Amino acid sequence: MIMDQHPPGGKVMKKVHFIGIGGISMSGIAELLLSEGYEVSGSDAAETAITRRLEKLGADIGYPQKADNIPEDTDVVVMTAAIHEDNPELVEAKRRGIRVETRADFLGQVMRGYDVPIAVAGTHGKTTTTGMISEIMLAADADPTISIGGILRDIDGNFRVGGRKYFVMEACEYTNSYHSFYPKIGIILNVEPDHLDFFKDIDDIRSSFHKYAQNIPGDGVLIINKDIEGFDRVAGDLGCRIVTFGSDSSADYHAEDMECDEFARYTFNVCHAGKKRRISLGVHGAHNVTNALSAIACADELGIPEDIMKKALLDFTGTDRRFEIKGKLNGCTIIDDYAHHPTEIKATLATAKKYPHRELWVVFQSHTYTRTKALLDEFADVLSMADHVICAEIYPARETDTLGMSGEVLKNRIEERGTDCYYFPTFEEIENFVRKTVVDRDLLITMGAGDVVKIGDDLLKNI
Repeated sequence: MIMDQHPPGGKVMKKVHFIGIGGISMSGIAELLLSEGYEVSGSDAAETAITRRLEKLGADIGYPQKADNIPEDTDVVVMTAAIHEDNPELVEAKRRGIRVETRADFLGQVMRGYDVPIAVAGTHGKTTTTGMISEIMLAADADPTISIGGILRDIDGNFRVGGRKYFVMEACEYTNSYHSFYPKIGIILNVEPDHLDFFKDIDDIRSSFHKYAQNIPGDGVLIINKDIEGFDRVAGDLGCRIVTFGSDSSADYHAEDMECDEFARYTFNVCHAGKKRRISLGVHGAHNVTNALSAIACADELGIPEDIMKKALLDFTGTDRRFEIKGKLNGCTIIDDYAHHPTEIKATLATAKKYPHRELWVVFQSHTYTRTKALLDEFADVLSMADHVICAEIYPARETDTLGMSGEVLKNRIEERGTDCYYFPTFEEIENFVRKTVVDRDLLITMGAGDVVKIGDDLLKNI
């Protein structure tokens, strides 16, 4: 079985319980264990499509979370970082002396059961790049196991159970969870200030990424963006081989002769080892050229033929919530995007500028009070790239202290830049305003990592 060679605590596990089994990552791990013949149980706040699917696959799931959801003879309980110490199932597991693992630690153990674990890290672009690599490997019939932070259309979900050789996954830096991973091929796309409710500053973040890179074994490879500020701090003193990509010709992989079509899809030459290959992307935006360079470098490491790699990148049109075209309202194109950091917003709006439109509208929902406060001026600067901005109330996620931040505070800061900006405290008010305001050939982007996607869905519901 998948963890028999490297069982936590030296004990081969057969019965695993997941607190919050319906989460994106937790459900994927649970599905993998079910396919390997483990006895899987779990709990969640309420039944969902994800939990129903797991139940059909054989999982025993209880609602809501309570102590007696944990079966007798459970070997390990897996929980996410969001579970509090007073959670009744966590309390019960400790009372019964059951081993408790965080999701990240447990996933790290699962990865050790594969010959070539591949982990994609970085402040931005993880989901898209993981999707690109997955698409290439699927096209090459490599039969990868895949864990991705969005919906990948070719696998109709966020998780695919494949063979025992390749495991492709995102590696998130928040709470240093990726320090539990030991990839054979590690990728670092970029390193910028984010998650400042956890990290002290950019130096702390660089140290975190360096620790992640140190987990790559001596016979492994780090594929890293040479444009990263403080590159040597991240990539220095490593035992593995290093392959670079970036904008400069000094990088091992770089792009030349870039062209884009009317929908901001790029064609370019990949320059590597004195050779050039002409690549066309199916996703939008210049920022995806950089993501593609890392995916191409990974494909080369895996020995995937050029023709397969090129076709896969052209066929890949992105994951859900990454410049996703949702439909039209009164002739206005509605797009949804997950961007929630100034760098991501800038890249998305630069792409939108090249997309056919009359006026560019953005409905933005900032994600967490700490990020809003730390990057308030940066948010105002990049959002001013749009013709019109509508600020929703901030999505608090795990936070309760507003720190004096609100959607209206952001709206006022944007207006100081001379940009037409509005604030409405409810989605209903935003939707009513949009229905009355946007016209034919406008472009409206709902943007943020919270539940702002509901606005576009509601607007298009009766179309």
